Amino acid sequence: MRGGRDGVRALRTYDWSMRVSPSVDAVMVQERAASFTRRSIKNEAKMAGLRLALSMLDLTTLEGKDSIEKARGLCGKAIRPYDRDERVLGERLPSVAAVCVYPALVAACRAALGGSGVKVASVATGFPSGQFPLDVRLEDTRRAVAAGADEIDMVISRGAFLAGRYDEVADEIREIKRACVRSDGTAAHLKVILETGELETLDAVRRASDLAIRAMAGSGVAPHETGADFIKTSTGKVQPAATMPVTLVMLEAVRDWYLETGLLVGVKPAGGIRTAKQALHYLVMVKETLGPLADGDAWLTPDYFRFGASTLCNDILRQMVKLKTGAYAAGYDFSES
Repeated sequence: MRGGRDGVRALRTYDWSMRVSPSVDAVMVQERAASFTRRSIKNEAKMAGLRLALSMLDLTTLEGKDSIEKARGLCGKAIRPYDRDERVLGERLPSVAAVCVYPALVAACRAALGGSGVKVASVATGFPSGQFPLDVRLEDTRRAVAAGADEIDMVISRGAFLAGRYDEVADEIREIKRACVRSDGTAAHLKVILETGELETLDAVRRASDLAIRAMAGSGVAPHETGADFIKTSTGKVQPAATMPVTLVMLEAVRDWYLETGLLVGVKPAGGIRTAKQALHYLVMVKETLGPLADGDAWLTPDYFRFGASTLCNDILRQMVKLKTGAYAAGYDFSES
């Protein structure tokens, strides 16, 4: 969320008793989301959009066979997504936003990334189920932060949420946010994973979004000086994962929060976004949904919008090569992430 005196003032004066989320017209959301896929984008703007999407990626490996060696390889890809970019494209491409790994690999990634500017994100809190005891989830978070995580991706208890125990879910989010505070008083950014594929309705997605946003802000942790905390669609382990209608509902929750408080919250669709074309559709949706706001273009930066989709990286690179050279590169021309 937005830092500075204005952000602190908004937090102090906000009425935390407001808990009513608006109902969602599912048909209109579906139609509105589909409309973003029909925009015509010129090649110059398309190249700029692909470059931006690349900079918003969280490269992720969350498998049982993950190793330090694999994490180091992921970090190399994150720093330099395409090692022949200057020769083929005539420019040095941006690094991605972050790598996302299990807590055990945070320290190795922190060392491998050095001063590159790429952040280390770590799933914690009993990922992906969120079914661990709270004290275990809190310790998981503290260990990841102490190891050097810049960001924590937590999962909410969907069982508690669907059972209507909203206060319990909000309390857990606040506790996890407090566990993100470092010894020097700064805090790792928090991304709250709603696991929208298990929430069943768009009304539930909207309520979970509002709950997560308010809980993070109500944790008592000072707003970040740069960047924001996030709401995130999915773990990538449940289908459906990210969809445009779900992400639109989350963007609208973020918009309404900004209009109420002046505070910015990030959004991360994760899982199921595999093509550069899809990524551009999402960027159009962000621009048209949040662009009209005073700080609307802030969401068109990695500080406030991310893609959780490792397979997306190479398709973005492939499309950039096609736009530049007129020919598609072979899949083996790009390293695996």
